[in-house]
Amino acid sequence: MVERSVFHNMSMPCAFLDWDAFEQNVNDIAKCANGKKIRIATKSIRCVQVLKYILEQNECFEGLMCYNPHEADYLAELGFDNLLIGYPTVDIEGINKLVKQIKKGKKIILMVDQIEQINIIEEIGAKNEVSIPLCLDIDMSSSYMGFHFGVRRSPIRETKDLVPLLTYILQSLNVKLVGIMGYEAQIAGVGDNLTNHFIKNRVIQYLKKQSTKEIALRRKDIVKFIEKEGFELELVNGGGTGSLHTTTKEKVVTEVTVGSGFYSPTLFDDYRNFQYKPAIGFALPIIRKPAKKIFTLTSGGFIASGAVGKEKLPTPYSPENCTLLPLEGAGEVQTPIYYSGKKEMKIGDAVLFRPSKAGEIAERFSDLYVISQNKVIDKFPTYRGDKRCFL
Repeated sequence: MVERSVFHNMSMPCAFLDWDAFEQNVNDIAKCANGKKIRIATKSIRCVQVLKYILEQNECFEGLMCYNPHEADYLAELGFDNLLIGYPTVDIEGINKLVKQIKKGKKIILMVDQIEQINIIEEIGAKNEVSIPLCLDIDMSSSYMGFHFGVRRSPIRETKDLVPLLTYILQSLNVKLVGIMGYEAQIAGVGDNLTNHFIKNRVIQYLKKQSTKEIALRRKDIVKFIEKEGFELELVNGGGTGSLHTTTKEKVVTEVTVGSGFYSPTLFDDYRNFQYKPAIGFALPIIRKPAKKIFTLTSGGFIASGAVGKEKLPTPYSPENCTLLPLEGAGEVQTPIYYSGKKEMKIGDAVLFRPSKAGEIAERFSDLYVISQNKVIDKFPTYRGDKRCFL
């Protein structure tokens, strides 16, 4: 665990990576591969050196899932290959960049789930005289008596939804279907071991169990249907950090995408079947003390995306017994905290926080200080530090 003393006389606010915890997470995730390949979700990392390190550690780590075509182009220029664009895009400039990379020999696959998207890609492929690989995004959410369990992603849910897209791809000359992806967010992204929520946990655990069975059968049927139509799938991608233990058991799945588990932010504290080490954090300096047990820190308002809730706030964890003020939360320029501990707190001291989500914090800092055994051993630039902003 990183200690506050590391940041004495350092410029703060600053972000850091606990290298010892991170290394253990990389090893633990590799042990869970179960013979499948693990594709790294770049949106949860957003640091070139970290991406390179993970890919070098185990042969199970293969390929990246990028979140933006310009990001994929940037990474391809740096030597990365086997890039799957995780989301559909209609960015003409971005697609044209990727086509140039494909013509150079890079393996880059674009995500689609509607004919309009395919048509745009087909036209660009025709103009450039190149065949562009495609991956179909399959919606893996479940529905129980009208209750939607999962996230709203693709309009493709069942085999019948595939027919018009497969027909269109077969009639197109400059696109080819090479894979499918199905992200089971209701399993991978929902905690089921929340403190003091016994009934809610039991309900979520039951829904997860039922959904796991249902989506495995649905994914199997979809793969069988596509192959029956004459397509050869190179990849069947599924899962996420929170479903690694179940998705890797599906025979039709060839690879699982993992991202947040490498950093393990607070949203991944509440899972019953796994627990990785908190590895990402940031340090804020105490700048004043407006009242007894109240300390004000510089910056801190790094709120995670998604539905608004307390769980999206950053969490102060060192020293212990620090909490955000409920009526102020974490601020853009300053953040007050309530401290009920006994350790002495002085102006200039660091207070350490964990973010709610993983890669988003990299958009707020130019560097990650790499810390091992409570010593700064390196400093990695984030995408922001590389002067890149993709979303």
